[in-house]
Order: sequence, then C-alpha cells, then structure tokens
Amino acid sequence: MTAPAGPDGTAVFDPALPWQKARSVALRPEPFGALVYSFSNRKLSFLKSPMLVTVVTSLGEHPSAEATLVACGVPEAQRGAYLKALADLARSQMIERRTSSPPTPRELAAGPCDEAALEAHQ
Repeated sequence: MTAPAGPDGTAVFDPALPWQKARSVALRPEPFGALVYSFSNRKLSFLKSPMLVTVVTSLGEHPSAEATLVACGVPEAQRGAYLKALADLARSQMIERRTSSPPTPRELAAGPCDEAALEAHQ
C-alpha cells in the first residue's frame, strides 16, 4: 500500500506513518544544522537546527514520525513546528514513506560488519 499522493504526485505527509530520509538524499552537517541535497530532483534545502537533523536521520528507526519526535526529545510545544518542517521535506521529496519495518535493536547493535555473522546464527 502506498501513501496517498498530493496534487503534485508527492506523498501526503501523515505523521502517524513510518518515514525515512529519502535514499537519494545526502546530508552535509553544518554549524546551523545541515545542507540537504536530493540527487533525484536536484533540490537543495537547509535543516536549520541540529535537533531537526537528528529527527530526519532517526526517522527510519521509529514506527512513525510522531514516535521519532518523542524519541529525539523534541519538546511538546515545538512538535507542531517540527511536523510542519517534516511535511515540507516530504513535499520536496527529501523524506519518503517507509514501507519496511524499522531495524530491531539487535540489528542496530550489529552494525554493517556484523550482518553476515548475525545471519549465520539465525
């Protein structure tokens, strides 16, 4: 099942659904937050706070955007602004709807070098 599309064909942002940084997107850390570049549509955006960078990079580890905000410690009073920022990032295709489950804590702890060993023991 895919997320409903807006008039321009991009996914409509629903914070209750799972999201991730788009695979075609690269982040470059900066003192103010990060530069975000999409290699698929050649758009450049700015993440204007280190906390927003943390939220965007953590989206794939949580069951929803809302859960990501809670896990990252975004204060309740600021969550509306963060949801607006995430909706803007979805519209510009910097984040995308995730269709797979987030990694388990064991998979996160294993790291890329330990994946073969993890699979061998299953």
